[in-house]
Amino acid sequence: MLHLRHTQAFGFNERVAYRGDEGKVHHAEMHLGPGIFMLGEGDPAEQGVYVAVDDVDAHYARAKAAGAEIVREIEDTPYDSREYTARDLEGHLWSFGDYHPEVTREP
Repeated sequence: MLHLRHTQAFGFNERVAYRGDEGKVHHAEMHLGPGIFMLGEGDPAEQGVYVAVDDVDAHYARAKAAGAEIVREIEDTPYDSREYTARDLEGHLWSFGDYHPEVTREP
């Protein structure tokens, strides 16, 4: 289960959290200053980092040319991001995309 205790422990601020009917957080966006990161539930062995980049196609081409192990080819997503995922030499997953969330806060 994904917990948002990071706000207290590390000083992160919650931008948005998407919860299922049971109240469990499935996806959250946090920030610390201008930096944003996302958390999601899933198998810990398959969790990784999402990095927002300005030109994801150029980033993908560079990674592929350098021999990166691409585990999810570049694609357009239903949430208006273009992204891909690669595995590093230690087996960690890195997703790169142009996702820059616009968050509306409820009053």
